[in-house]
Amino acid sequence: MSMKFEFPDACTQDDECGCKSNSDASGGAGRPQPLAMSTAASPPSDPVEVGRRWFLKVGAAFTTTILAPGVTLMAFGEADAANAKPADQPVSSAKRWGLLIDAGKCQDGCNACVTACQVENGIAPPKNLAIDSQWIRTLKVTNPENGSTFQMPFMCQHCAEPPCVDVCPTGASFRRADGIVLVDRHICIGCRYCMMACPYKARSFVHEPLHDQKPYAPRGKGCVESCTMCVQRVDAGGTPACVEACAKTGHAAMIFGDLKDKNSEIAKRVAAYRTTRVRADLGTDPGVYYQNI
Repeated sequence: MSMKFEFPDACTQDDECGCKSNSDASGGAGRPQPLAMSTAASPPSDPVEVGRRWFLKVGAAFTTTILAPGVTLMAFGEADAANAKPADQPVSSAKRWGLLIDAGKCQDGCNACVTACQVENGIAPPKNLAIDSQWIRTLKVTNPENGSTFQMPFMCQHCAEPPCVDVCPTGASFRRADGIVLVDRHICIGCRYCMMACPYKARSFVHEPLHDQKPYAPRGKGCVESCTMCVQRVDAGGTPACVEACAKTGHAAMIFGDLKDKNSEIAKRVAAYRTTRVRADLGTDPGVYYQNI
């Protein structure tokens, strides 16, 4: 049975934000091109921005001439070395954090998970859905055969084989040993290759300066970002803010846990009930499972 997933409309502010619409058959409407920049604007006076653009230009030429003949771009950082915990408590591949979302329990019009994410990570409510940051959003899914609809939250799928990591030229996009996919803002050059590679349209580009950021969730203009699965909470032994908020509403549509622990609630449910992973046919091995979609 085919379903129609409704995403935000393509960006219509090409001249203002620098992105470029792409309406190819892969479903990439509104996704920015990697090197799309306005040539009419005067050169930036900010030395950081000048350096970023110079690095991008040189890096693009290098990858074209050296890596183009069928060689996959590999991240420079190793996942096993990525560690958000203290040195004496490293993350381990013995765990794989994941989410199970029951769309049948997700109530139409409820945005508790979205609001919780915004508050936890210092993200302003989006004014332009096509370009503003959305680490998690609710999608309306329609069955074109009978018109039935349901709502489901959608975010980075934290793939075991993340395309965003494969195409990142600096290693800014990386996957931790425990399955959480992150972006290192310190080395992200804003090329947006990862945004085009992501089949889930789960990443956003920061176009404007940011203020009042959370110290545990640094963000920055010119960088790509996406759901971190509230890594600061997970490393402290907690659960993502969206899961906690959903539980408080009484809907209990979201479960977080270790997919490798057979005794965990999420592993038991995945084993006992029929679940679906969005575009599992792509071989990305998503860490987010859905029921009743």
